[in-house]
Amino acid sequence: MKLFNYGEFQFDVLKEVGNIGAGNATTALSKLISKEIDMKVPLVNIVSFDDIANFVGGDEMVVVSVYLRILGDVPGNMFFIMSVDAAKSLVKELTGIQPSQGDFSDMELSAISEMGNILIGSYLSSLADFTKLNMQPSVPSVAIDMAGAVLSHGLIEASRSGDYALAIDTEFLEGNEQVNGHFFLLPNPNSLEKLFSALGVPVE
Repeated sequence: MKLFNYGEFQFDVLKEVGNIGAGNATTALSKLISKEIDMKVPLVNIVSFDDIANFVGGDEMVVVSVYLRILGDVPGNMFFIMSVDAAKSLVKELTGIQPSQGDFSDMELSAISEMGNILIGSYLSSLADFTKLNMQPSVPSVAIDMAGAVLSHGLIEASRSGDYALAIDTEFLEGNEQVNGHFFLLPNPNSLEKLFSALGVPVE
Protein backbone atom coordinates (compact mmCIF):
# COMPACT_ATOMS: atom_id res chain seq x y z
CA MET A 1 0.00 0.00 0.00
CA LYS A 2 1.37 3.40 -0.95
CA LEU A 3 0.94 5.67 2.03
CA PHE A 4 1.84 8.95 0.36
CA ASN A 5 3.03 10.25 -2.97
CA TYR A 6 6.77 9.81 -2.51
CA GLY A 7 9.10 7.20 -3.91
CA GLU A 8 11.72 4.74 -2.66
CA PHE A 9 14.48 7.38 -2.51
CA GLN A 10 12.43 9.52 -0.13
CA PHE A 11 11.69 6.44 1.99
CA ASP A 12 15.42 5.70 2.19
CA VAL A 13 16.13 9.25 3.35
CA LEU A 14 13.47 9.00 6.04
CA LYS A 15 14.95 5.71 7.21
CA GLU A 16 18.43 7.23 7.43
CA VAL A 17 16.99 10.14 9.43
CA GLY A 18 15.43 7.54 11.75
CA ASN A 19 18.79 5.81 12.19
CA ILE A 20 20.56 9.06 13.07
CA GLY A 21 17.85 10.06 15.54
CA ALA A 22 17.84 6.67 17.26
CA GLY A 23 21.64 6.73 17.56
CA ASN A 24 21.57 10.14 19.24
CA ALA A 25 18.79 9.02 21.57
CA THR A 26 20.93 6.05 22.62
CA THR A 27 23.84 8.39 23.42
CA ALA A 28 21.49 10.55 25.50
CA LEU A 29 20.23 7.49 27.40
CA SER A 30 23.81 6.41 28.11
CA LYS A 31 24.60 9.82 29.58
CA LEU A 32 21.35 9.84 31.54
CA ILE A 33 22.10 6.62 33.43
CA SER A 34 25.91 7.05 33.35
CA LYS A 35 26.41 3.62 31.81
CA GLU A 36 27.57 2.42 28.43
CA ILE A 37 24.57 1.70 26.22
CA ASP A 38 24.76 -0.12 22.91
CA MET A 39 22.06 -0.14 20.30
CA LYS A 40 21.27 -2.73 17.70
CA VAL A 41 20.71 -1.28 14.25
CA PRO A 42 17.12 -0.05 14.48
CA LEU A 43 14.38 -1.29 12.20
CA VAL A 44 12.89 1.73 10.45
CA ASN A 45 9.61 1.49 8.57
CA ILE A 46 6.84 3.67 7.21
CA VAL A 47 3.55 2.34 8.60
CA SER A 48 -0.10 3.27 8.41
CA PHE A 49 -1.92 4.38 11.56
CA ASP A 50 -3.77 1.06 11.58
CA ASP A 51 -0.46 -0.81 11.90
CA ILE A 52 1.12 1.26 14.69
CA ALA A 53 -0.42 -0.73 17.54
CA ASN A 54 0.81 -3.98 15.95
CA PHE A 55 4.39 -2.77 16.39
CA VAL A 56 3.94 -2.73 20.16
CA GLY A 57 2.02 -5.98 20.58
CA GLY A 58 -1.52 -5.12 19.49
CA ASP A 59 -4.33 -2.83 20.60
CA GLU A 60 -4.84 -4.58 23.95
CA MET A 61 -1.18 -4.73 25.01
CA VAL A 62 -0.59 -2.55 28.07
CA VAL A 63 2.27 -0.18 27.31
CA VAL A 64 4.01 2.87 28.72
CA SER A 65 3.88 5.84 26.37
CA VAL A 66 5.54 9.26 26.35
CA TYR A 67 3.78 11.57 23.91
CA LEU A 68 4.53 15.11 22.80
CA ARG A 69 3.81 17.51 19.98
CA ILE A 70 6.50 18.84 17.66
CA LEU A 71 6.37 22.59 17.27
CA GLY A 72 8.24 24.90 14.89
CA ASP A 73 9.05 24.57 11.21
CA VAL A 74 7.90 20.96 10.84
CA PRO A 75 4.94 20.39 13.18
CA GLY A 76 3.79 16.89 14.03
CA ASN A 77 3.54 14.40 16.88
CA MET A 78 5.89 11.87 18.43
CA PHE A 79 5.57 8.85 20.71
CA PHE A 80 8.13 6.79 22.58
CA ILE A 81 6.46 3.52 23.59
CA MET A 82 7.79 0.56 25.58
CA SER A 83 6.47 -2.40 27.51
CA VAL A 84 5.77 -2.13 31.24
CA ASP A 85 8.75 -4.42 31.98
CA ALA A 86 11.07 -2.30 29.82
CA ALA A 87 9.90 0.87 31.58
CA LYS A 88 10.48 -0.72 35.00
CA SER A 89 13.98 -1.78 33.92
CA LEU A 90 14.89 1.69 32.70
CA VAL A 91 13.48 3.32 35.84
CA LYS A 92 15.66 1.01 37.94
CA GLU A 93 18.74 1.99 35.91
CA LEU A 94 17.84 5.67 36.12
CA THR A 95 17.00 5.91 39.82
CA GLY A 96 18.94 2.99 41.29
CA ILE A 97 15.79 2.01 43.18
CA GLN A 98 14.03 -1.33 42.82
CA PRO A 99 10.76 -0.54 41.01
CA SER A 100 7.42 -1.24 42.63
CA GLN A 101 5.63 -4.45 41.70
CA GLY A 102 2.22 -2.89 41.08
CA ASP A 103 1.28 0.48 39.68
CA PHE A 104 3.99 3.01 38.93
CA SER A 105 4.73 5.42 41.78
CA ASP A 106 4.75 9.18 41.24
CA MET A 107 8.55 9.11 41.31
CA GLU A 108 8.64 6.38 38.65
CA LEU A 109 6.22 8.29 36.45
CA SER A 110 8.34 11.40 36.83
CA ALA A 111 11.45 9.42 35.86
CA ILE A 112 9.68 7.98 32.80
CA SER A 113 8.56 11.45 31.73
CA GLU A 114 12.08 12.83 32.08
CA MET A 115 13.58 9.84 30.28
CA GLY A 116 11.09 10.11 27.41
CA ASN A 117 11.64 13.85 27.20
CA ILE A 118 15.41 13.40 26.92
CA LEU A 119 15.18 10.55 24.40
CA ILE A 120 12.68 12.32 22.14
CA GLY A 121 14.38 15.68 22.68
CA SER A 122 17.76 14.30 21.60
CA TYR A 123 16.10 12.70 18.57
CA LEU A 124 14.56 16.01 17.54
CA SER A 125 17.76 17.94 18.28
CA SER A 126 19.79 15.69 15.99
CA LEU A 127 17.16 16.03 13.28
CA ALA A 128 17.07 19.82 13.72
CA ASP A 129 20.88 20.03 13.54
CA PHE A 130 20.89 17.85 10.45
CA THR A 131 18.21 19.86 8.61
CA LYS A 132 18.80 23.33 10.15
CA LEU A 133 15.06 23.47 10.88
CA ASN A 134 13.45 24.63 14.10
CA MET A 135 11.91 21.63 15.90
CA GLN A 136 10.79 22.15 19.48
CA PRO A 137 9.14 19.50 21.69
CA SER A 138 6.10 20.35 23.80
CA VAL A 139 5.85 19.29 27.44
CA PRO A 140 5.59 15.47 27.40
CA SER A 141 2.67 13.50 28.77
CA VAL A 142 2.92 9.94 30.12
CA ALA A 143 0.18 7.33 29.74
CA ILE A 144 0.01 3.71 30.87
CA ASP A 145 -2.83 1.87 29.20
CA MET A 146 -3.65 -0.46 26.33
CA ALA A 147 -1.79 0.52 23.17
CA GLY A 148 -4.99 1.30 21.30
CA ALA A 149 -6.02 3.76 24.00
CA VAL A 150 -2.70 5.57 24.44
CA LEU A 151 -2.27 5.97 20.68
CA SER A 152 -5.74 7.34 20.08
CA HIS A 153 -5.06 10.81 21.49
CA GLY A 154 -2.12 11.58 19.23
CA LEU A 155 -3.58 9.80 16.24
CA ILE A 156 -6.88 11.68 16.39
CA GLU A 157 -4.96 14.94 16.09
CA ALA A 158 -2.49 13.70 13.48
CA SER A 159 -5.05 11.90 11.31
CA ARG A 160 -6.61 15.23 10.35
CA SER A 161 -3.67 15.77 8.02
CA GLY A 162 -1.95 12.44 7.37
CA ASP A 163 -2.28 8.69 7.67
CA TYR A 164 1.22 7.30 8.22
CA ALA A 165 4.08 7.30 10.71
CA LEU A 166 7.83 6.78 10.69
CA ALA A 167 8.32 3.82 13.04
CA ILE A 168 11.74 3.19 14.61
CA ASP A 169 12.03 -0.08 16.52
CA THR A 170 15.08 0.26 18.79
CA GLU A 171 16.79 -2.27 21.08
CA PHE A 172 19.00 -0.85 23.82
CA LEU A 173 21.64 -3.11 25.37
CA GLU A 174 23.22 -2.41 28.76
CA GLY A 175 25.40 -5.33 29.79
CA ASN A 176 23.09 -8.35 29.71
CA GLU A 177 19.99 -6.16 29.98
CA GLN A 178 17.96 -5.76 26.80
CA VAL A 179 15.29 -3.08 26.54
CA ASN A 180 13.10 -2.52 23.49
CA GLY A 181 11.57 0.82 22.68
CA HIS A 182 9.56 2.21 19.79
CA PHE A 183 9.72 5.73 18.39
CA PHE A 184 6.84 6.90 16.22
CA LEU A 185 7.24 10.17 14.32
CA LEU A 186 3.99 11.49 12.86
CA PRO A 187 4.79 14.54 10.73
CA ASN A 188 2.14 16.62 9.05
CA PRO A 189 2.27 16.16 5.25
CA ASN A 190 3.41 19.76 4.75
CA SER A 191 6.17 19.07 7.27
CA LEU A 192 7.54 16.28 5.10
CA GLU A 193 7.95 18.61 2.13
CA LYS A 194 9.89 21.06 4.32
CA LEU A 195 11.99 18.20 5.71
CA PHE A 196 12.86 16.86 2.27
CA SER A 197 13.62 20.36 0.99
CA ALA A 198 16.00 20.98 3.92
CA LEU A 199 17.73 17.68 3.14
CA GLY A 200 18.06 18.59 -0.54
CA VAL A 201 15.78 15.73 -1.57
CA PRO A 202 13.42 16.30 -4.52
CA VAL A 203 9.79 15.59 -3.66
CA GLU A 204 8.75 14.62 -7.17
